[in-house]
Amino acid sequence: MTPLAQTAQAIEEYAPFLQDGDLLEVLQDLADQVVALVPDCVGLSLACYAEGVTFTMVATTAEIAALDAVQYLDTGPCVTSAEEGRVVESRAGDPLDEERWGSFVRASAALGIGSTLTLPVIVEDRPTGTVNLYARSARAFDGRHEQIARVFSAWAPGATTNADLAFTTRGSALRAPADLGNSLQVQIAAGLLAAEGHVTPEQARERIRDAALRSGLTEGQFAAALVKLFSADAG
Repeated sequence: MTPLAQTAQAIEEYAPFLQDGDLLEVLQDLADQVVALVPDCVGLSLACYAEGVTFTMVATTAEIAALDAVQYLDTGPCVTSAEEGRVVESRAGDPLDEERWGSFVRASAALGIGSTLTLPVIVEDRPTGTVNLYARSARAFDGRHEQIARVFSAWAPGATTNADLAFTTRGSALRAPADLGNSLQVQIAAGLLAAEGHVTPEQARERIRDAALRSGLTEGQFAAALVKLFSADAG
């Protein structure tokens, strides 16, 4: 697994100001350790909650970042874990998961994800972020929760400090004029989201913008993922 291009670029740009100068190397090592424990794991993201904002600090594929973003449109295990400060696991075909996290479950199925595991990052007795793992099979994480938690526990306090630093500038960068080329995809996705979510097109576009920002994707990338999801549902 390798980080998204946006993640690598952000880390390189802000490296002089981060506590961990070799942050990208640290993140890659964490991903390698997870894959060694769970060979079926195909995606990883680290999310941080600062100033009431959630965003994905690192995601190993654009599809995984899109799954994170879908949760910010509605809800999902990542959001639930952060709010409740507990480990949350989801599996394909679980009726309870479908009821709680309908959009996320459908998006996971469309992308071939069989199970997810979310671990809260606890700093000074409060949840400040989450570690989100995605696997192809339904029981990839069974019996491995504690081992995975140990992989991330030593680095958990640093996650919030490093993530807070880059958020504001990343937000403005992702809203740059270069992203306007994806406006048609955004308009299509907003129309579909408005029809399903009973919101106005303007509200739908704002939700897409916010979810994309939090996940580290451009609006165009996330809009394309949403169109793919709606098309899979229709099929």
